[in-house]
Amino acid sequence: MLRTAAAAVRSAATYLAILAYIAVAAPAALLLGGALRAKRPMYWLGHGGVGLALGMAGIRYRVAGPRPPRATPVVFCSNHESNVDPAVLFQALHPQLHILYKAELRKFPIMGTVLEVGGFVAVDRRDRRQSFDSLDQGSASLRAGNSFLIFPEGTRSRTGDLLPFKKGGFIMAIQAQVPIVPVAISGGRAAMRKGSAIVRPVRVSVRIGQPIPTAGMTLDDRDQLIARARAEVERLLQEGSTWN
Repeated sequence: MLRTAAAAVRSAATYLAILAYIAVAAPAALLLGGALRAKRPMYWLGHGGVGLALGMAGIRYRVAGPRPPRATPVVFCSNHESNVDPAVLFQALHPQLHILYKAELRKFPIMGTVLEVGGFVAVDRRDRRQSFDSLDQGSASLRAGNSFLIFPEGTRSRTGDLLPFKKGGFIMAIQAQVPIVPVAISGGRAAMRKGSAIVRPVRVSVRIGQPIPTAGMTLDDRDQLIARARAEVERLLQEGSTWN
């Protein structure tokens, strides 16, 4: 009971701090993004807000494995089991990490502008033509030197077992001829229970695997690439926590 009460107080303080941060940072983000189209300072603001949220909520993480050179564009391919995964990976993997995100998020005016200027790519799975256009946009961004994060399961796994991988991010990597970097994240599931707004302190493990090259591959090789990446993510998950 005392732990739940402490977690509730900590969560409330975290939400208030983030609201205060947004109140200060959002006008700056709108100016930078909407008027000046400045990308790097927007990422600074984003990392500041995410770092504040994780720190105040007591969510700590450790990373094991080789990070690719920042100048080398890659597609990070991660499993997805909790609400905290995107925030942790945004902090842990790359200072200017681009993400494929659900098109519904564009309905929020400030968020839509920030995501667009940040180089994130919206995918509307209900619109097949738009989905292909988004993959072309992502491929062009990769060729321009930007790295992406994908969650190929498409949704959170409720059991921790890997779901089937969707093809979009792998098509993007093949079109751009950039490596797939497998990532396994675990430990965040206990941070938020279903139907609860309370965020509990957790220790999250991030394991990064060796890059899987796509040079010379064609779209006919995508199923082979998906199988190899999925097997590698599975292997990294079986290695266990980086906190051991």
